[in-house]
Amino acid sequence: MRIVIAGGHGQIALRLERLLAARGDEVAGLIRDAGQEADLREAGAEPVLCDLESASVDQVAEHLRGADAAVFAAGAGPGSDAGRKDTVDRGAAVLFADAAERAGVRRYIVVSSMGADPAHQGDEVFDAYLRAKGEADANVRARAALDWTILRPGMLTDDAGTGLVRLEASTGRGPVPRDDVAAVLAELLETSATAGLTLELVSGSVPVSVAVKSVAGN
Repeated sequence: MRIVIAGGHGQIALRLERLLAARGDEVAGLIRDAGQEADLREAGAEPVLCDLESASVDQVAEHLRGADAAVFAAGAGPGSDAGRKDTVDRGAAVLFADAAERAGVRRYIVVSSMGADPAHQGDEVFDAYLRAKGEADANVRARAALDWTILRPGMLTDDAGTGLVRLEASTGRGPVPRDDVAAVLAELLETSATAGLTLELVSGSVPVSVAVKSVAGN
C-alpha cells in the first residue's frame, strides 16, 4: 500500500511510519518544516513539505494522488492557542479530507481524541481543541466518498506499548501508549471492514489484531 500521513512528524505518526515501512508499505509524511525531513527518512517515510494551514486543496490532492489510504494525524500541538486549534485540528482536517476526495483516495483514517464533540462547552484552550476535533470528525462522517474510520484514543503516554488494548465504540476514559495507538492504526489500514466506525481506544487485555477484527465483525 501507499499511505500518506498528514502531520508526518507527530509522535504517533513517526511510530506509525516505522511500522508501515517495516511491513513493506510505501509511506509519505506531510510536514511543514524541512528540518524534520531526516527524522521521517529515519522512520522509513518519504518527507513531503506541505503546510496544511496555507496549501490549497489541489496542492494537497497532488500529494495524495496514487495513494491507497490517507491518515490525518496532524495537530496544532501543546502550547498552541485556540485559533490554531481551529485552523489545524479542524481546518486542516477538513482540507485533507477534501483533498483525499479530489484525489480519489477512499480509505481515510482520522486520529481524533476521546471527548471530541462539536457541542463541547468551555472557554479553555482544551475545550476549543475538543470542539475543533468534534467538528472535524462530524465533517468526515458526512462524506459518502470516503471509507472513513475515526480513532479516539484516551490519555496518550510514552510508556512502551503492550500490544494489548480495549477498542470499542465506547471504552470509558483511560490511558494508552502512543506505541499501541500506532499499532492499532496500522491494523485499521489493513481492515477495510472498519469503515464507518468511530472507535475509542485505551489500554486493555485484547491483542491489537484481535481487537480490530472484533470491531470489524470478524
